[in-house]
Amino acid sequence: MPSLVPAAARTMGLLEVFARERRELSNSDLARLMDLPETSCSDLLHTLHELGYLVRTARSRRFYPTARLLAIARDISSSDPLFAIGSEACELLRDKTGETGLFGRVEGGVVRVLAFTEGRHPLRYMQNVGDKLALHVSALGKAILALGSPEEAARQLRLKPLKAIAPGTITDLGKLEAQVERARRDGWIWVENEGGDGLGAFAVAGYIGGEPLALSVAGPVDRLRANRQSVLQALQEVRAIVFRNEVGEALEPASPSTGGRAPRRGTATRARRVSTV
Repeated sequence: MPSLVPAAARTMGLLEVFARERRELSNSDLARLMDLPETSCSDLLHTLHELGYLVRTARSRRFYPTARLLAIARDISSSDPLFAIGSEACELLRDKTGETGLFGRVEGGVVRVLAFTEGRHPLRYMQNVGDKLALHVSALGKAILALGSPEEAARQLRLKPLKAIAPGTITDLGKLEAQVERARRDGWIWVENEGGDGLGAFAVAGYIGGEPLALSVAGPVDRLRANRQSVLQALQEVRAIVFRNEVGEALEPASPSTGGRAPRRGTATRARRVSTV
């Protein structure tokens, strides 16, 4: 019977603390946050520092993860078939719209970014593969929820706190359920100022191998509004290539008569990064 390896569990716990705190931390900080003896925490930090996974500041002697872990995670992700599919889809969206393309799934009440291609504009949306986004502000997430039942959408939305992140964040569960229902009816969703002030996103969803996934185009609200029809058309064209509407059911391409949607059956400095997609 396999047993838990405490050292491995502590290592992953330490990295999760850094992800949550997003700042340099001392040995005593980490020992307190992880409820460990300082001597044990010191040995763990020393090991990761020697292996190149942590850097230490010269004066304050605080630690922070290096880019080595991110590089390894990207190498692992690059062998995932979904990464290849999503990357090509995001590149197509970028080529068609000039805006940032994203691809993701819902996991336990949050949205995980599986692939990303940044837009060509100086002011554009930025994100990293592997990042987690708040479900209640994410166009990707809500598009996926619209594929399922209202009951499942409500369950997923209740898994995490509905925190106000930006001026347009919706924190009322009933309003969120109504927004998802509109997406279910229309076949696409639009969010603005929900995950960041001045940022918006269009998203569509479908199935790959039976798994619900979504594609999004994100950028400044004003620019996306001005190009609404062309962005929606691009999303529906790529959606028809990549997704199935139901398990085993091919999508029909969008037509002008459907208002830019496929028929349904049944951040920053110059590059801005928030949680709108």
